Amino acid sequence: MKKLIFLMLLLPFIVASQEQLKGKVLESTNSKESPLPGANVYWLGSSVGSITNEDGTFSIPYKFSYNKLVISYVGFKTDTLTVNENKFIKHVLQATDELDAVVVKSRNQATAKSYLKATNTITVSSDELLKAACCNLSESFETNPSIDVNFADAVSGTRQIKMLGLNSPYILITTENVPAIRGASQAYGLSFIPGTWVESIQITKGAGSVVNGFESIAGQINTELVKPTTDNKLFVNLYGGSNQRFELNTHINTKVSDKWSTGLYLHGNTHQEKHDVNDDSFLDMPLYNQINVMNRWQYTNPEKGVVSFINLRYLNDEKQAGQVDFNPDTDRGTTNAWGSEINTERFEVTTKLGYVNPDIPYQSLGFQTAFSHHKQDSYFGLNLYDIEHSSFYSNLVYNSIISDSRHKVKTGLSFTYDHYDELVNANTYERTENSVGAFFEYAYDNLDKLTMTAGVRVDQHNRLGFFITPRLHVRYTPWEKSALRFSVGRGKRSANIFAENQNIFSSSREINILTSGGKIYGLDPEIAWNFGFGYLQGFNLFERKADVSLDFYRTDFQNQIVVDWENPYEVNFYNLEGDSYANSFQFEFNYNVFEGFDLRTAYKYYDVKTDYNSGELEKPLIPKHRVFANTSYETNERENGSHWKFDATYNWLSSQRFPSTDLSPAQFQIDDYSPTVGTLNLQVTKVFSPKFEVYLGGENVTNVRQPNPVISPDNPFGANFDSNFVYGPIFGSLYYAGLRYRIK
Repeated sequence: MKKLIFLMLLLPFIVASQEQLKGKVLESTNSKESPLPGANVYWLGSSVGSITNEDGTFSIPYKFSYNKLVISYVGFKTDTLTVNENKFIKHVLQATDELDAVVVKSRNQATAKSYLKATNTITVSSDELLKAACCNLSESFETNPSIDVNFADAVSGTRQIKMLGLNSPYILITTENVPAIRGASQAYGLSFIPGTWVESIQITKGAGSVVNGFESIAGQINTELVKPTTDNKLFVNLYGGSNQRFELNTHINTKVSDKWSTGLYLHGNTHQEKHDVNDDSFLDMPLYNQINVMNRWQYTNPEKGVVSFINLRYLNDEKQAGQVDFNPDTDRGTTNAWGSEINTERFEVTTKLGYVNPDIPYQSLGFQTAFSHHKQDSYFGLNLYDIEHSSFYSNLVYNSIISDSRHKVKTGLSFTYDHYDELVNANTYERTENSVGAFFEYAYDNLDKLTMTAGVRVDQHNRLGFFITPRLHVRYTPWEKSALRFSVGRGKRSANIFAENQNIFSSSREINILTSGGKIYGLDPEIAWNFGFGYLQGFNLFERKADVSLDFYRTDFQNQIVVDWENPYEVNFYNLEGDSYANSFQFEFNYNVFEGFDLRTAYKYYDVKTDYNSGELEKPLIPKHRVFANTSYETNERENGSHWKFDATYNWLSSQRFPSTDLSPAQFQIDDYSPTVGTLNLQVTKVFSPKFEVYLGGENVTNVRQPNPVISPDNPFGANFDSNFVYGPIFGSLYYAGLRYRIK
């Protein structure tokens, strides 16, 4: 058994290669050279190619027989270089329309949109994450207009995210392409990934790749973690807030041998101060403690084309919420005071193994596995909810080409296993889910105008049956610095109605499941089609770089588990009878106003409606209109590396529909719609040197507060108590300070 466990821990993924030629591609702007991301680099007369990264760097397989390197990018002259030895290359491309009297200037953006990918993908770098406190993943989207962040209820302090007007269960959230936030971790899992562990985030709108599974409906959020070989040898981040919240992050990375490196990542946070700013007797934010430890091992053997990762992670998270006077030692299970405790313990082992054929570099094989055990013990007043979830995931992926590198294929097999054991008050729900799937994905790229990715997967699921998942993404470049996109895809998932909607327990509502003979809580699986269009155009405005983007996405549900809040004394779960859809339109404008100063603005419109038993209604607590603006300014670095950074983010939300309270007594009835909400976040960072920096910021500095977030707070065990009518901030202004120290 020990040998078996040892072998499982040595399973791993990611692509490495044989001898590599490395270099950097730049563009010349006003006598200054700037990185050029997304440029094509390939060997003339071969199928071997690469694309430059965000910093303009590239790595491409090298053989002595290769001697002509082609570098191209839309809007720039294509250059062919003669290469006689494996030596670092630095090359500057010239714009095709360059004139002596015209100067085009460029800066590398912390948030990058791809002009070349078939998918509508936004890459958020670690620099963007530093624009806010970003203590965990749930708080890392404050400066991104594509993701909406709001509180789930007025008790737990949990932040939930939405994309395309749909909640996070409809988003495939992965860590290095391994499904991570799902099942038992759906409600609180985003707070289990510390922000400093994140190297970058890729946000893909619309149906994702079939390689990553069949559950994605609204999109995919993939988080890349820092690597032991590229992260700082030592990194320390200390954070303190005016609400008495404190956090400490420490990274320690060591090179064990020529091929092995390891990293130890420690995270701890605590909040033990009771706040009740609105005097409703309930805590404005919970008390909590979290210990989060990850040990990461990386093995690299370029000569044999092997790279692997092994991650071991342990988490212990404890929360206490409810009334200020609640004492869990004496009041739990009584009506002395209303209180809640949520205690979570989680253990994970993930492995990745990647192999690239040294003789045929376009052929690679990857294998990834993930095992997790999640245990949550919790109660909310007199409501009891415990869940234990054991999960195993494995995915085998083979990459190759057909004829040349314009035609790429991915194919493979996947297996998933989930066992759930839930206790909901006096009821026990236990089930096992497993599925075996196969997928094939074809990608075409003519390196100029057209990119297409078409995929299909088939799965046999013990509860969902046999089904097919097709997906298609197309990108076309009609003219210079443009990208016109179309996508369509199908998603299917089993809804974990209690784990995904734990806010239902923070009320006095009766929980009803209107079963229909389905195999999951007596309900059928959720099925939806998502399709969308997008357009991205880059241009120069007053000799400064700018871009505009527009996209429209629609999600149509063939079946959905409707969560019906329209009776103030009940919450009902049932299969959709009729229509349910989500329309999302977004316009975004980004502009480099002057050197070091960037402006990002966006407008978003949602039309989300569902047929309830009481008729077609707007989904509650989703604003139809949202206005977003972010400005950032960074001064020039001095010789010692010191400089300043300034960031400001404004969010405005239109009114949001409340669930009906018409059946409640007059004193507990509320308006049909919430007021509008506008919040402003500010942060300033002083970088003293590449090793040391301090930051000071404020969230909701205009002190916007929802006055009465809890209904019937003076009688929490009565029939009208409810904490689920949250549309804005509860605590008010929050100020924080912190420092970062690193040794590279």
